[in-house]
Amino acid sequence: MVPSRDGRLQFKLESANPTGSFKDRGAAVLLTHLAAAGVAEIVEDSSGNAGAAIAAYSARAGIRATIYVPEAASPGKLGQIAAYGAHLVHVAGTREDVAHAAQTGPGLYASHCWNPLFFHGTKTIAFELWEQLGGRAPDWVVSPVGHGTLLLGLALGFRELVAAGAIARLPRLVGVQSAACAPLAGPPLGRPTGAGDTVAEGIRVRSPVRAGEIRAAVIESGGRWAVVEEAGILAAQAHLGVEGLFVEPTAAVAAAAAWQLSDRGDLPSSDVIVVPLTGHGLKAPPAFGATPSGPSR
Repeated sequence: MVPSRDGRLQFKLESANPTGSFKDRGAAVLLTHLAAAGVAEIVEDSSGNAGAAIAAYSARAGIRATIYVPEAASPGKLGQIAAYGAHLVHVAGTREDVAHAAQTGPGLYASHCWNPLFFHGTKTIAFELWEQLGGRAPDWVVSPVGHGTLLLGLALGFRELVAAGAIARLPRLVGVQSAACAPLAGPPLGRPTGAGDTVAEGIRVRSPVRAGEIRAAVIESGGRWAVVEEAGILAAQAHLGVEGLFVEPTAAVAAAAAWQLSDRGDLPSSDVIVVPLTGHGLKAPPAFGATPSGPSR
């Protein structure tokens, strides 16, 4: 982990994983299991990062992978998936249309959203945070939420630490969504999302398949929800850049929310606040010449 320059946040650099995102954790566990079970061919649907991780670990395991992707997915992510030898299938329409198409494809449906083994990979972030903080949990963990693979993994890991007697209580989980696509963080029945257009493509999910579990995990932890406008996402991405941290917009969503909540006093300055930076900036880089800006310090 590295601290923000103002010292208020701790950033966990998930971009250091082999394919550049936290999705490697879930893919490693899932594909190890599928290889041991003798699976020869899988399909997955993804906006990019999960597809890249599934493609990479499938390649290492000798499993054929077909990845269904939205037409609007970032070219860098698509190039990465193809580099691992996976077959790409472009699907027009919403993220949900992509998922439906994948479920009719050849091979086992190895969904990072549905298969519980994936969450047993992402829960390792909780274990590592406990280790890095010297045998304690953070007070808050701020996570972007699309299908909730990170937040649900965190909840699972911290529950296991409580059960083992390693920590006394769960950290408070903050789920963050783009204001343009906030089916969970909006009003009680979800805020209207339209096409869900947001620069944070990794959380451009109008209908999370585990919506009830995600909401329950936030409530159980005593946490909360936050939404970030598009300008705030881009400003946080640029601000992280001038701190030496190059992240994609989806990762910047959580940092933007953490700074905003901290500025308002909703996250006490005396608390340990961790923000996993979920994906590398090369996944979806900002336009050349963008002006670094962001929270004033």
